Amino acid sequence: MAKIKVTQVKSRIRCNQQQKRTLDALGLKKLNGTVEHEDTPNILGMIEKVKHLVSVEK
Repeated sequence: MAKIKVTQVKSRIRCNQQQKRTLDALGLKKLNGTVEHEDTPNILGMIEKVKHLVSVEK
């Protein structure tokens, strides 16, 4: 499977609890934090929920 890089580019301060938990599940804890994940439907669904807070590179 392909790898994707997910970087948090916006603050989580004014987000609801579900979006904060999604960021935690992705492994993003700080602003400008970057993680690599497999390109799976589960991960893509989580990214879709917080797409206004993150940027994605393939």
